[in-house]
Amino acid sequence: MVLISHAPLGSSTWLLRLRSIASIGQLVAIVLANPVTSTSLPLVPLLLFVALTACTNFVYGWWLSRYEHGVVVDANSVVPLRVAFALMALDLVTLTAMLYFSGGADNPFCFFYFVNLAVGGVMLQPLAAWALTGLAVLGYAVLLLVSWPVSGLSVQTIDPSPVHLGVLGMRDIASLIAFVACGTVITYFVARTSRQLRDREEDLRRSQSERADAMRLEGLTTLAAGAAHELATPLSTIDIACRELTRHLDSVEKPVSIDEDLQLIDGQLHMCRQILARMRSAAGDAVADQWNRTTLGDLIDTTLDGIRDPHRVEILDPDEPWTIDEGVAEEGADRAFESAGDDAETPAWERQPMWLPEEAVAQAIRNLIHNALDASGAEDSVTVQAQRNDDKVTLRVVDRGHGMSSDVVDRAGDPFFTTKEPGRGIGLGLFLTRNVITRLGGRLTFDSVPDEGTTATVVLPLTKAVRPLSR
Repeated sequence: MVLISHAPLGSSTWLLRLRSIASIGQLVAIVLANPVTSTSLPLVPLLLFVALTACTNFVYGWWLSRYEHGVVVDANSVVPLRVAFALMALDLVTLTAMLYFSGGADNPFCFFYFVNLAVGGVMLQPLAAWALTGLAVLGYAVLLLVSWPVSGLSVQTIDPSPVHLGVLGMRDIASLIAFVACGTVITYFVARTSRQLRDREEDLRRSQSERADAMRLEGLTTLAAGAAHELATPLSTIDIACRELTRHLDSVEKPVSIDEDLQLIDGQLHMCRQILARMRSAAGDAVADQWNRTTLGDLIDTTLDGIRDPHRVEILDPDEPWTIDEGVAEEGADRAFESAGDDAETPAWERQPMWLPEEAVAQAIRNLIHNALDASGAEDSVTVQAQRNDDKVTLRVVDRGHGMSSDVVDRAGDPFFTTKEPGRGIGLGLFLTRNVITRLGGRLTFDSVPDEGTTATVVLPLTKAVRPLSR
């Protein structure tokens, strides 16, 4: 159940109905004032102000219907709020004018100032709500100074006022102070309560959405784990048969194409095992997330192993000199340098020791590169560049594709959100990528300009505090 409608259109409709009720109430009060109370009021100006409220409300309703059906409604649009503020300011001016012709500050209907302030606190931003409060205080002060006297409504003091501020007596000063205090309290607490209710409702909607996504993801990962388990056995059988066939054919004269086909089968089986490992990892299988002592260069090589169109991926050297801190990777440094061959010709950044689940991280970066390739033209290249920032490694994947709008960037990484054509993705790639990087204490961000390209930035920690996550 919606506690408070979203301001742009929901509360605008509410304001429309409230002004309609106010117009009818004002008309009834003016018409019945003379017959019921024998109070003589200047009907012509009062009815004109009622007509002004009714006419502006009719135009407001027509505009709302046109706005709602004629444009794509933006949840962050300020146009409806500005229109609502203008109407509520007009209502305060109209109320002040009607009170002027009906006894001024002595008229009990002055309490309707507070109704307008409460509505403003609910609908408008704090600055606009406080502007209405200032306008209401100004209107009430004018009524204390000058008004059209009405028999039976004027309040007479018993004794002369001992305190004067210009033409205002002590009662008028006290009334103005009380009005300012009440208006301030109402505006502050109504605006604050309304904002807290909106925040809680937004949190509730977000929690419900995340819960629904989690349930869908749970079902998908359960399916992935089951499929990985069921496919592992026949793939292992095929692998054994392939190796046995290769061993038996070693001493037999055969066409070269037979060896090529066997190598192809072995390569595809290796790729299937990697896919199954990633499926188990996505499903939460602790065995799949094996941590490795490796180097940044080996991580990049592992990433490129599964890339389609690797000729379109360009690995750039860091812009700044790279210094290796051997204490960062702790005991993994020695093995990492060994894996790099201790080759003095190998760039320092490639020999950077790292301690992480290599296959999981490689797949995460691979997802980013594939997305960059999909967004780029058929002949355009994608660049990958590393940079050292203190105890962190930054990897940037840059494309010159069609880019993303700010709304798409905000939702990138949400589960089941995709901008690809049906059949080309289900919106889990970036979600799983962000999940892997976040679990390692890193972060994933996107900078994109429509029609210019996108930069995906992966930041991974190098500190020795990084350890395999307990499951």
